[in-house]
Amino acid sequence: MMKKRLLMLGVMTAMLFGCTQAVKETSVDESKADVSAEKITNPLALEVVAETQRSWQAYRQYAWGHDALNPLTKSFDDWYDEPLYISPIDAYSTLYLMGLMDEAQEIERYVVDSLSFDKNINAKIFEVNIRILGGLLSMYELSGNPRVLAKARDFADRMLPAFNTKTGIPKYWVNLQTGEASGDTVNVAEAGTYTFEMGILSYYTNDPKYYAAGKNATLAIYERRSPLGLIGDVIDVETGEWVSAQSHICAGVDSYYEYLYKSYLLFDDPQLGSIWHESVNHINKYIADEYDGKLWYRRVNMNTSEPVSSVITLYDAFFPAILALSGDIPRAKRLQNTWDWLWNKYGLEPMAYDYRKAIATYPVYDLNPEIIESAYYLYHLTGDSAYCQMNEKYWSDIKKYCRTEVAFTSIENVETMKQKDYMPTFFFAETLKYLYLTFSHGQSSFDFDNQVFNTEAHPFKRSSFDKQEAKKRLGF
Repeated sequence: MMKKRLLMLGVMTAMLFGCTQAVKETSVDESKADVSAEKITNPLALEVVAETQRSWQAYRQYAWGHDALNPLTKSFDDWYDEPLYISPIDAYSTLYLMGLMDEAQEIERYVVDSLSFDKNINAKIFEVNIRILGGLLSMYELSGNPRVLAKARDFADRMLPAFNTKTGIPKYWVNLQTGEASGDTVNVAEAGTYTFEMGILSYYTNDPKYYAAGKNATLAIYERRSPLGLIGDVIDVETGEWVSAQSHICAGVDSYYEYLYKSYLLFDDPQLGSIWHESVNHINKYIADEYDGKLWYRRVNMNTSEPVSSVITLYDAFFPAILALSGDIPRAKRLQNTWDWLWNKYGLEPMAYDYRKAIATYPVYDLNPEIIESAYYLYHLTGDSAYCQMNEKYWSDIKKYCRTEVAFTSIENVETMKQKDYMPTFFFAETLKYLYLTFSHGQSSFDFDNQVFNTEAHPFKRSSFDKQEAKKRLGF
């Protein structure tokens, strides 16, 4: 039949036509993908929608009410003793942007009617900030439902006790019921990735206390930079002493830098803009490493700039996106080519790789989105279809190695492609979203230039935040 023939043709011709023209025929049953509000014809975009819907239904069937799906055993996983409903909160903005409104509205109803954060559990501040607070704020941005905003504010109020430290840097854990905080040692990402969500909440509520807490934590890191302008990667929240003096952009630091620029972009806080520009100059001066004809970002000592390691993490692949967004297109292109080379070496990215020894030091692939995110940014900002073709290739490999009977799962070792039984919540929030936005580019109503994503890919319209009003509501 026609649809079967188109399915085969869609697979064979996607690389030729997916990024260069609007394809008139589709490779999936459009009746199963509610994209009626859009004029999406690219078969790859529709395929991502269909796979998102399939994976969501698997979560709905096997893990509803819990934090994450285990696709191989068709079971669930919770982060803590009680679930926080993390996968649905993470999935909402993706489902909404894809036009899957029945699924999105079911999540919204559950959040306002059934979800309580009054739980006697110790939550990891960093992780729940970007996923739960960020997800709820985006849900409010998209839906306009004041009850969702009330949930977001309630959650943020439960987080705030963690910031009551001598430095203003939050502790690692906070009990959502009692407010008791613990864990004095945190990495920089855990210390300083709060200005974006808390600034948005301050804007929505006209209460500057949230942004003040987030910004004070960021400034506490910046003020402890070395004479070279570099920061370490692990710090004691009470003494303010560096526990580790390694300086890098890898996992454990990455989103600190990301939020400097994105918060500046959204709120126009000149202090954050100044810190970003100063910081990225020092990064490019001391941490960038030209090796074997490629651009890498190594680890160095913050006080001497002496190299200490050439191990990088796949999370670092976010950096081409932020470089491109901030205007450094040439460097972003070079770095993206490096990451593309690493993906092609294995067929998926290893979690950690030593580029001087040419070995994967931690060969796991957890369905991560960062390289896909950067390709999407570069595709939009340059108009070069090569970046769309990168994402076509990444999507093809993810389908080849990670697709399961009911959803997608992580890979235990990219050298053997052995699967492990877990689908991270960010697969809904980020990976599928960036793939869809790439393949629907120019056809959907999504306006990249009027959007800023949090580090979990939850979108916020720049036009929703008046710069003069932000100064008053955020208190800067």
